[in-house]
Amino acid sequence: MQKKIIIAGGGTGGHIFPAIAIANAIKKLAPDTEFLFIGAQGKMEMEKVPQAGYHIEGLDIAGFNRSNIFKNISLPLKLIRSFLKVKKLVNRFGPDAVIGVGGYSTFPVLRYAQQKNIPTFIHEANSFAGKSNILLGTRATKIFVATAGMEKFFPAAKLMITGNPVRKSIVDITVSKDQALQRFGLEKNKITILVMGGSLGAKSMNDVIAAHVHEFISLDIQLIWQTGKNNAAAYKERGSVFPNIWVDTFITEMEQAYAAADIVVSRAGAMSVAEICVVKKPAIFVPYPHAAEDHQTVNAMHLVNKGAALIVRDQDALKELFSKMVALAKDTDLQKTLQEKIATLGIANADEVVATEILNTIGG
Repeated sequence: MQKKIIIAGGGTGGHIFPAIAIANAIKKLAPDTEFLFIGAQGKMEMEKVPQAGYHIEGLDIAGFNRSNIFKNISLPLKLIRSFLKVKKLVNRFGPDAVIGVGGYSTFPVLRYAQQKNIPTFIHEANSFAGKSNILLGTRATKIFVATAGMEKFFPAAKLMITGNPVRKSIVDITVSKDQALQRFGLEKNKITILVMGGSLGAKSMNDVIAAHVHEFISLDIQLIWQTGKNNAAAYKERGSVFPNIWVDTFITEMEQAYAAADIVVSRAGAMSVAEICVVKKPAIFVPYPHAAEDHQTVNAMHLVNKGAALIVRDQDALKELFSKMVALAKDTDLQKTLQEKIATLGIANADEVVATEILNTIGG
């Protein structure tokens, strides 16, 4: 019997790409499953989900703005309109299950589904749960988490440790290193560093690269530099004049970037960490310092404490990151050690585990 599933959430790649990975895994197990994604208008899910071949509806919803209190005047009206639209969408679609992956649109969709006694599933990627997920967790059917110790946020009986779903294109990289380097216009047999700070960008990391961009050529190092949106034009202008540097706002085919890279320098969002573990790359993490409960530092330290990665604090990036990048690029023994240890932490089939559990629960 055909199943209908709503997947709600988004806002960042860390929410969207696991959502798509779960949908793809369910589709593989139950090909006639029908999906409806619900996201937030103006957020990246409105572009990425259709690209993946799924239909999405957008809610006019936003979070509480702490920096400018006046911007919250329209918030109650937006919430009311969002709940009304959610009610209409859910009733019209008639889902057998609703999955929440985090982001503004998760709460109203799952809350309404719970009121209607529709089975709800939560995927919590981080080691510190978001407030809306904690509220939703009390009535959720099952909660999928990346790591142990999440009983402090959710009912223990509902928890299932699955790891974080990583896109199949990254789990099963088919492109060779040489092909990937050619895609970025870079040379073979040179140390290549992938620098990525998320979809919006990481100012501390980008400023370090911009300050030292002219030095990499003499060090025989080449870069794949994903700047993110903020100040992208200035960073692209700074980096694009150098033949050993590929620079752009966003990398659509991340599997190509991972295939080309010898070393990764990254923020420590849950999905970035999960992907880097799966592709087994030596990494330097620069955790975003303003993440809720400083969870990016917790994510990074989980690897650092096992000798599987290096860390540079955001406030130390300007004085430490460049020298640490260069030192790692020149130390092949350390690269090998980090690679061996991070390889033991990758979970490649989280999407299949989540998909199987959902289908078994709803009788799919």
